[in-house]
Amino acid sequence: MVYLIFNAGYEAGESDDLMRLHLCEEAIDLGRTLVSLLDDLAESATVRLFMPEAMGLLALMRLHHARRRARVSPEGALVLLEAQDRRLWDREVIAEAVLLLDRALAARQPGPYQLQAAIAALHAQAPEAADTDWRQIAALYAALAEMTPSPVIELNRAVAVAMADGPLAGLMQLDRAGLDIALAEYHLYHAARADLLRRLGMRGDALAEYRRALDLCRNAAERAFLQSRIATLER
Repeated sequence: MVYLIFNAGYEAGESDDLMRLHLCEEAIDLGRTLVSLLDDLAESATVRLFMPEAMGLLALMRLHHARRRARVSPEGALVLLEAQDRRLWDREVIAEAVLLLDRALAARQPGPYQLQAAIAALHAQAPEAADTDWRQIAALYAALAEMTPSPVIELNRAVAVAMADGPLAGLMQLDRAGLDIALAEYHLYHAARADLLRRLGMRGDALAEYRRALDLCRNAAERAFLQSRIATLER
């Protein structure tokens, strides 16, 4: 439930705003309370079982939230991760979250929240976008897909593969995973596919995918980004 609240804030969905920061902050407060309560009951074997994932979840939320100021331009436009001004990231929060993740991983009870936090930490600790360890991120997504199979995880894995091995490898991963049916109504699937096609120089196919993504998208900031990509390709 805490994770769902955070996601509802981080991806605002059908809204004029990209994020609902009050929901993100509420989820982080709840996550912090959960970790504190579990810590008070640390002698319980059941609590020790859940504690690493609770810490992993809190680390995950804090790592994402640390980048909030860079996700949107002063004009309210969406800024992709690779283009974000990393000077705006909250390095103190990132360091605290990484320490919390290290504590969770030390228990050697890996879970999906810890793996997602490890992926977020690799992004957050890269000084520049070019320094991102995409191969390790792709490997973590592969492990996550085995632990909790999901079309969205496969989508993210394909994007990581594309960044590590090139857009054609990523596109082949998308097609091999058969996500066209599972994610047919998910705008980010079509947006990711459009970006890979654009990078391969397949302008017509990329335009078709961007337009499909735009048809499905309900967030104003994301729609504006997709419209700008369409306009650039049309020119």
